[in-house]
Amino acid sequence: MKELLELFVVFFRIGGLTFGGGLSMLPMLKYELVEKKHWLSEEDLLDCYAIGQCTPGIIAVNTATYVGYKRKGVIGGIFSTLGMVTPSLLIITAIALFLEQFMDNKWLGHALMGVRAVVCALMLNTVVTLAKKSLVSPFCVVVCVVVFVLAMFTQVPTILLVILSAVLGIVTMLFSERRKNK
Repeated sequence: MKELLELFVVFFRIGGLTFGGGLSMLPMLKYELVEKKHWLSEEDLLDCYAIGQCTPGIIAVNTATYVGYKRKGVIGGIFSTLGMVTPSLLIITAIALFLEQFMDNKWLGHALMGVRAVVCALMLNTVVTLAKKSLVSPFCVVVCVVVFVLAMFTQVPTILLVILSAVLGIVTMLFSERRKNK
């Protein structure tokens, strides 16, 4: 029961202290799950995040569910998921109660502008850190650049980019193994 409560509290903290959705949670996920709790390696977090990205639903919730499931099975997945979504439910409920007062509050608007800037900086820091671990070959760098360009400047669905990249990685591995065996 102690670890279930720990899963809930960790994901409650992540869900309550990050703004902007799944990508903005990546720095805190990395800090909490990789550096502080050692529940995942950076590579595991990247894999988990990639799976969360290409499955239906919210990335952060998918990630929380996966980590909880990996730690304590189905009940761990439930506790982690509840921890992740509870802060949002509480905040949205409070905002709904006082929506009219929040709409015209210039202080809140400026505070959120500052928060968004910090979120961007933290996301960039995490992306750079994870890129150092992930871009281990010229092939990986080329795939990263091509997918980035396609994602930024075309309407190609993200899921298609993920699937094509996975297939390309598998095909490349098969060809390299074939060359070694000759």
